Amino acid sequence: MKRIAVMTSGGDAPGMNAAIRAVVRYGVSKGLEVYGIMRGYAGLLEDDMKVLNFSDVGGIMERGGTILRTARCQEFKVDKGRQEAYKILKDHEIKGLIVIGGDGSLNGAALVAAESDIKVIGLPGSIDNDISETDMCIGVDTCLNTVVENIQKLKDTASSHERAFIVETMGRDCGYIALISGLTTGAEAILIPEVKVDYQALGDKLLAGRKRGKINSIVVVAEGAASAYTVARHLENRTGYETRVTILGHIQRGGSPSVADRLLASRMGSAAVQAFIDGQSNVMIGIQGNNIVSVDLNRALQKKKELDLSLYDLANTLS
Repeated sequence: MKRIAVMTSGGDAPGMNAAIRAVVRYGVSKGLEVYGIMRGYAGLLEDDMKVLNFSDVGGIMERGGTILRTARCQEFKVDKGRQEAYKILKDHEIKGLIVIGGDGSLNGAALVAAESDIKVIGLPGSIDNDISETDMCIGVDTCLNTVVENIQKLKDTASSHERAFIVETMGRDCGYIALISGLTTGAEAILIPEVKVDYQALGDKLLAGRKRGKINSIVVVAEGAASAYTVARHLENRTGYETRVTILGHIQRGGSPSVADRLLASRMGSAAVQAFIDGQSNVMIGIQGNNIVSVDLNRALQKKKELDLSLYDLANTLS
């Protein structure tokens, strides 16, 4: 193998640029030629790629987003589109493909490995931290720091006006962002998709807090658990308190990556290239404990990552 390619796909995550940088510089140092594919699978189908060298990835580690950009691609979901993509890779004599992204992107990578002779390595890049076989995904730590910073600011306003603030985070199927940010900011309640919402108990809890003398209330809700506006309406009806809704939205994806994300992405990116050198394919690079590991890609995709609900119980106890 003398030529590999790297792409970012799906939702962007802080730290993707650090991973790209590691892939390129580690690959070049090992004598490989590294192509960067623009806009994920969509760019691959348009043959939009270029050779990357040391200077091309200089100064990108501290930048949010991805210099390779990203896009959704319906054409890659059909056999004809994928066959065209494989032909383009073969025309460029690219023998290995590194895909940085979430569940959908990695499922696409698994199809490449299954349907062609191109070797594939996946890197988990998802702020939801919803990919199994890895303790942490690229972008999660930065996202959490962004959410926590914004909740802390809202607590200042909530205290000044003696209001309840409902903060909606990302997390359609996984409540990790809401759970960890709520726990670490001392939120009165956390609503996640993994636990059915009990509006009566939620209202009772906020009323009990007021009786203890609390002058503000923060409720963190994952978008997959309920609409923040629905939660606000229920609380106003049950408690009579004035509420305000803040939907953090895509601000959670942006910003300069944290030290933890830069380090994780750098370790994963270099490990992906080394996996190719060692003859591996159809694997995902993850972290377990503090060890970078190589795990079967299909197993990581087929196994549902379970949220640690003991942290949910802890948050309820401490609030």
